[in-house]
Amino acid sequence: MTSRTLTSILSAAAFAATLAGLSASPGAAKEPEIVAVVKIEGIPWFNRFAEGVKQAGADLHVKATQVGPAQADPAQQVKIIEDLIAKGVDAIVVVPNDAKVLEPVFERARAKGIVVVTHESPDQKGADWDVETIDNKKFAEEVFQKFADLTGGKGEFGLFVGGLTVPLHNYWADTGLAYLKDKYPDLKPVADRLPVGESLDDSFKATQDLLKAHPNLKGIVGFGSQGPIAAAHVLQQQGLVGKVAVVGTVLPKQAAPYLKDGALNAGFLWDPKDAGYAAVAVAKKVLDKKPIEPGFELPGLGKADVDPAKRQIKFDQIKTFTANNAASFGF
Repeated sequence: MTSRTLTSILSAAAFAATLAGLSASPGAAKEPEIVAVVKIEGIPWFNRFAEGVKQAGADLHVKATQVGPAQADPAQQVKIIEDLIAKGVDAIVVVPNDAKVLEPVFERARAKGIVVVTHESPDQKGADWDVETIDNKKFAEEVFQKFADLTGGKGEFGLFVGGLTVPLHNYWADTGLAYLKDKYPDLKPVADRLPVGESLDDSFKATQDLLKAHPNLKGIVGFGSQGPIAAAHVLQQQGLVGKVAVVGTVLPKQAAPYLKDGALNAGFLWDPKDAGYAAVAVAKKVLDKKPIEPGFELPGLGKADVDPAKRQIKFDQIKTFTANNAASFGF
């Protein structure tokens, strides 16, 4: 081998090493990591939410993933977020089981420079922004108005929420009960709201217990995507379809059979995929240090109502599901 050949080989090797060093240098571009922490992993609602998280990651060139506890447990959510803080992710998107319990861990995250965005948690303390895809007051009133129409505005009913600390479910319950007190005072809950709406098994048993204890029950309002489904199934089993009204938050594909036979009278929701996408998009915008101002717009959701003082971004995408349209939504 000649000295010239050896010099050429060494020069080529040095150039390749330089390129490798540049590509691995600290200044090289790195995709931000955004992790969504949902209330409970593995149920249809949050499976759909995950689709939006994944789509936003692809569209916005971020590493976007989703995790959540096996049960709707505030303590498990805190542990997951603490682990993400230790890992040093760039942003977290959280659908809280308990807004109050999460405040300290949110503050710790933001002290480490981690962006915090919530969903289904209006007035959340410790977050950079909360993102809602509906007008929550309007949503609650529409659900309870439909229920009043079905029951003639009189009688006793049961009320399900996903948990007694779930911010949005309890806001809807409070708003709806106040609406009934003002407009339909003869339509009253038989007991305190029951924290069963995220579990088919718990909602199934709660419905059976309500029907046994209150044979004149006029209906059930369910917040938590599994509550109305379980209640409708009990009505089918007990031959009470058409005699007891059920409305609440559901996924249309899961609800379609019950809507078709009348065991479920109406479902209400937004598309969880839109919510997952919007929350990740907002987190990315904050990471990029871009202002979020009135008129902020996202594909498929339109323009948002932005309240900088409350740190809230709100779209208006309420969807109502019936026997006639449930199959048309695709989720």
